Amino acid sequence: MVATEEAPIERLLQAPGDRGERSGRGGTRSARHTLWSMPEGDALHRAARRLQVLVGQELEVETPHPRAAVKQLAPRLDGRRLESVEAIGKNLLLHFEGGLVVRSHLRMKGRWRVFRRDAPILGQPWLVLRGEEYVGAMFNGAVLELDRGVARRLGPDILGEPPDFDAMVRHLRSVDQRREVGDALLDQRLVAGIGNLWKAESLWYARVSPWRRLGDVSDSELRATLEEAHRLMRGRLDGVPGTGQVYRRKGRPCPCCGTPIRSWPQGDGARMAYWCPTCQRGEEPNTA
Repeated sequence: MVATEEAPIERLLQAPGDRGERSGRGGTRSARHTLWSMPEGDALHRAARRLQVLVGQELEVETPHPRAAVKQLAPRLDGRRLESVEAIGKNLLLHFEGGLVVRSHLRMKGRWRVFRRDAPILGQPWLVLRGEEYVGAMFNGAVLELDRGVARRLGPDILGEPPDFDAMVRHLRSVDQRREVGDALLDQRLVAGIGNLWKAESLWYARVSPWRRLGDVSDSELRATLEEAHRLMRGRLDGVPGTGQVYRRKGRPCPCCGTPIRSWPQGDGARMAYWCPTCQRGEEPNTA
């Protein structure tokens, strides 16, 4: 038998609503998956919660995937005690005894899973942490390395408790104010944890166009956007059900005014921005 996401321990440790189930309002399994599948800051916080079952134990460490094996992490970590696990922005930090810290970043497709120790695991995980009763496994690793201070260069965590909104606004004011606010929100050095999904949703709720320049956005509008991002992501982390208002809804009517949602690539990374041109008035891309 192959261990999958639906294994009993995985269901136990997942936050409610984390498996793409049908919604009570007729939403399909695929629609929910599309909205919530990308590993943003809230996904890392959920992973940190799940991995707490391994904290305090001396772990057997394996790196089955060849791209992870060459990093020589297993020989350095095997048999060491896992002292703590924390999420900072989109980074997961695993603190081992002896001062070793492993940094995991999931990019677009990475996942952390937790299984019972006796459950077979399909495929080649990048990292396997085997404890007394449970096993943590990282798939589609993207970034897996000993941390050399990357996390310390991140901005304030949007899911911090309490969130430091004043510091976030200061960080956003410290860069070129000609920068578009939607692009700036994805800069992890300014605010850690917000990804493309929550950027789109929080800007819509705050009624701020992603194309407005930072210098044209007031402090109160910035703070409102950040507060919405925190509210939405915290709700997702705590299992509050939800559906997207603008993300990946190009051409569909805005839930507020009925205007068709628009989309266009934004920033150096050409991440797709989604917005309602009526509810989120302001500067727009010339080619949209």
